[in-house]
Amino acid sequence: MNKGLIAAFVGAVAIAAIVAGCGSSSDETTALTKTQFVAQADAICKQGNAEIESEFEAFAKKNNIDENEEPSKAQKAELSETILAPNVKNQAEEIGDLEAPSGDEDEISAMLDSLDEGVEEVEANPQAPSESKQPNPFGPANKIAKEYGLEVCGQE
Repeated sequence: MNKGLIAAFVGAVAIAAIVAGCGSSSDETTALTKTQFVAQADAICKQGNAEIESEFEAFAKKNNIDENEEPSKAQKAELSETILAPNVKNQAEEIGDLEAPSGDEDEISAMLDSLDEGVEEVEANPQAPSESKQPNPFGPANKIAKEYGLEVCGQE
């Protein structure tokens, strides 16, 4: 499977996941410092990205797509629907269990809102992450995550 395509999907997912669920308001959790939040969120994205890459590779093998071959439009849509979107949602749930750092709630909320919009766009148009004519549905969320200080989450 095309390594660039895998990287694009993984980057989209990574950011999406980070932004997705930041800022639980549960009384049972303690607010993290920004450093702790970034480290824990990036760890979630790192694990999620590895899972996505593994699932993409399994998909490529199952569909006889070699490293130098580009998946068809239908296959790209299937990748988005069956691997990308579900994994992003899962990462979002895990990150959502983290307590937002005190004072950073607005930034976390902005990331979450942007991520939700990206997920909705991918669900409405599963080919959006792979269409070169379209902006990356997770681009705005990636930008916010990077500006916040996330390193793994938000990679393109």
